[in-house]
Amino acid sequence: MKFVTFESNGVQSPGVMIEPGRILDLRKASLVRGGAAFADMLDVIAAGAEGMGIIAAWLGNPPGDCLVEQADVRLKAPLPRPNSIRDFANYELHVEQAIAASLTVRARATPDPDATLAKFRESGAHVIPKIWYEQPLYFKGNPRSVIGPDDDVIWPKFARLMDYELELAVVVGGPAKDLTPETAPKAIFGYTIFNDFSARDMQSRETQFRLGPAKGKDFDTGNALGPVIVTPDEIGDPTALTMVARVNGQERVRTISGGMQHSIADTLVHISQSETLYPGDVVGLGTVGNGCGYESLTFLNEGDVVELEIERIGILRNRLVRS
Repeated sequence: MKFVTFESNGVQSPGVMIEPGRILDLRKASLVRGGAAFADMLDVIAAGAEGMGIIAAWLGNPPGDCLVEQADVRLKAPLPRPNSIRDFANYELHVEQAIAASLTVRARATPDPDATLAKFRESGAHVIPKIWYEQPLYFKGNPRSVIGPDDDVIWPKFARLMDYELELAVVVGGPAKDLTPETAPKAIFGYTIFNDFSARDMQSRETQFRLGPAKGKDFDTGNALGPVIVTPDEIGDPTALTMVARVNGQERVRTISGGMQHSIADTLVHISQSETLYPGDVVGLGTVGNGCGYESLTFLNEGDVVELEIERIGILRNRLVRS
């Protein structure tokens, strides 16, 4: 199934795509048919297997007055208010490139960039820490800064260097705790596209403290999700998906989702140790290699339109503007 949140006449409702261009309004269907109450996407996710069975039955015989044309509504973030956001660094090429880029940005802010960069390299600052190979590592994002497809990203006033990130994300079905590699896949409700827009100059400065990122990732409209959440049965192998990033229609990277240092199952196992994962938690699986401008020190400009596309999910499109 492909789940969406859409807005019509100022009201947001959860829905499921029944065919290209048509949506079953789950809020309205739950009122008409009964058996479940789906006011928002968190209700849908929390309903678990029983809820999926009810929705499947509705799809087999959809109530006509609960169908809407996609052209008549606006898609929002499929999960407008996640319970939490965790974002991992799971691709070695991206980590190598990001460390090198961060050191370069910091060096350029000094009187002698070449000498500063040489000192960084002599100190071993460019080497990926051993712990990255040993366990999944992540930071927590702001679930209140989520936007959806075709929403504008507001350039934060403190930033000079803005960037995008091409990521596949898991939406947790939960609740789940102390998962194992065998049980972890059952905790996945679905997959979506995640773009955590980043203020790279701020990020490069604050990570010198070896804590964070913080404001480099924390600002209103900074976390884009969408356009849909696709259930695992329709995704197939989540490590074999074609992933593409474009800026103003120009392709920046085309790659696949495979090659993670830590598997999706191991990532979920790690964060569920002695901690409950809840329905609607979002887990970013990491930026793919060459999946952002940081890696080539190519940053965004005001008015740029970023498109992230992942096979079987769709295209997440956002424009960067100044307020």
